[in-house]
Amino acid sequence: MSAPSATRADATAAPATRTGPTRIKGNGLAFWLFFTPFLVGLCVFTILPLIWGGTLSLFEARGTVLPTKFIGLDNFRGFLVDTAFLQSLRTFLVFAVFIVPVTMAVSLALAVLVNGLPRFQTFFRSVFFLPTACSYVVACVVWRLSLFNGLESGIVNQLLGVVGLDSISAWLSASPYWWIVLVTVRLWLQVGFYMLLFLAGLQAIPTQMYEAASVDGLNPGGFTMFRLITLPQLRTTSAAVLLLLLIASFQAFDEFYNLTGNNPETRPPLVYLYNIALGPQQDFGRGSAGALVLTAIMVLAGLLQTWLVGFGSNDDATKRRFGFLRGRRRRPVDAAETETAEELEATGSTGSTGSTEKTATPEKEVRR
Repeated sequence: MSAPSATRADATAAPATRTGPTRIKGNGLAFWLFFTPFLVGLCVFTILPLIWGGTLSLFEARGTVLPTKFIGLDNFRGFLVDTAFLQSLRTFLVFAVFIVPVTMAVSLALAVLVNGLPRFQTFFRSVFFLPTACSYVVACVVWRLSLFNGLESGIVNQLLGVVGLDSISAWLSASPYWWIVLVTVRLWLQVGFYMLLFLAGLQAIPTQMYEAASVDGLNPGGFTMFRLITLPQLRTTSAAVLLLLLIASFQAFDEFYNLTGNNPETRPPLVYLYNIALGPQQDFGRGSAGALVLTAIMVLAGLLQTWLVGFGSNDDATKRRFGFLRGRRRRPVDAAETETAEELEATGSTGSTGSTEKTATPEKEVRR
C-alpha cells in the first residue's frame, strides 16, 4: 500500500473531533434532585419575603402581615422626619467610626505577626479564628455577666484595681463606657476572620518584590518596607475588608439588643426597626419601608466606597476621580521628550534645512 493511500485510510478510521461542549447523559434528574431544595428555600425564605416586604411598605399593616390600606410612599416619607430613626443612624456612624478602623488595624497587625512566624503558624491562625465560630448572644452574655458586670468582682474592674484605678459600675448605662463594651465584643468576634483575609493577601505578595527592595537598601523588617511594598500590594484586600466591615456595622443587632436593649442613645437602625415591626406597635408596613430605606443606604454606601477606593491594585481611574481635588495638572514631560523639543527648537531657530525638509516632506507626499 502506498503512503498516500495509508494516510487516507488512517484519516478515514480516525473519529471525528468534537469542538462543542460534551453533554453528560443521564444526569438531568440528579441535577434537579439536588438543585430543587435550594431553589425552593431561596424562593420561600428570600425572594418571596423581599417581594412581600416591598408590597407591605406601600400599605398600612398594623398587627397583621396582610395589607389593609394603600398609603403609597407615606411610610417612606415618615422616616425622613423621624428623629428616632435619624438618631439610630448617628449611633451607627459612631459605632462604625470606632469599630471599622480598629478592626482593620488589629487584624492587619495580627496578620503581619502570624505571617512572620516560621513555626506554629497554623496553630495561631486557628486560635485567632476560633472566636468567629462563637455565637454573638453567648459572647454578649459573657461580656455582660462576667467581664463588664459593674461589680467589684468583675474581671475588668479587678484589672482596673490592679493598676490603681477605681471600679466602674456604669459600663452599660453611661457613655462612653458602653462603647467600650460594644466595640470590644464585636472586635473579639470578628478580628480573626479579617486577619485571615489579610493573611491571604500577604501570602499572595511575590517574594521577589521584597528581595528587590532589599537589594535597593530597604530594611526587610522595617516600616519603610511595609509602607512602600506591603500596603500598596494589600490595596485590593483592604478595600474588600473595608466594604465587609461597613456592611457588618449596618447589620449590627445582637450586641446592641443583648447589652443595652432599647436605649435610644445606643440603638442602631436594625434594633429600632425591630421594635417598630415586632414591638408593641407591630407596624409591619412601616417596618418594611424602613428595611428598604436601610438597604438603599447600605447599597449607596457600598457603591460610594467602591467608586472612591476601588478594588484594582493599579486602578488609575481612582486617581482620576480625585483629580478635581488637586486641580488639573499637566502631564509630566519625559526627559527624552524635553531634549527632543529643545533640539527641534534650536534647529528651527538656526534655519536648518533638514528640519524644513522633514516638515515639508509629509505635505509634498499629501499633495502628490
